[in-house]
Amino acid sequence: MSSNSALKIPSDKHQFHHESLQDSKSIGQLLEAISKGFARGELNFSDDVDDIQLQAEGLLHLKISASQEDGRNRISLRVTWHDDLEHQTTHSKLLVNEKVKSKKKNRSTS
Repeated sequence: MSSNSALKIPSDKHQFHHESLQDSKSIGQLLEAISKGFARGELNFSDDVDDIQLQAEGLLHLKISASQEDGRNRISLRVTWHDDLEHQTTHSKLLVNEKVKSKKKNRSTS
C-alpha cells in the first residue's frame, strides 16, 4: 500500500456546518424553525453543501451561555442528546427573560 492511499474505516458520523451573516429577523426565523423541529421530534438541516436529519426524542441536554465584552456580544446555544435512552439524565428549570432584582445593601446613616 502506498503512503498516499489511506485505509477508509466506515464511520457512523454525519455532520452539517453552516456559517453566514444574517440580520436579527432572519436569525429569529431560523431559531423558530429549529424550535418547531424540536416540537416535532425531527430536525432537518440543509444548504448548498450539506444536509442532515436528526431525531430528537426523550430528554435533551441544553446549554446556554451569553456574554458581553468590549462591545462584542455572544450567545451560545448547544443541545445534545443520545439516540438511546440509557444516557439520559435529569434536567433543571431554566428561566429566560425574567428580571432578577439585585440585592441592595442596607446602609444606615450615623
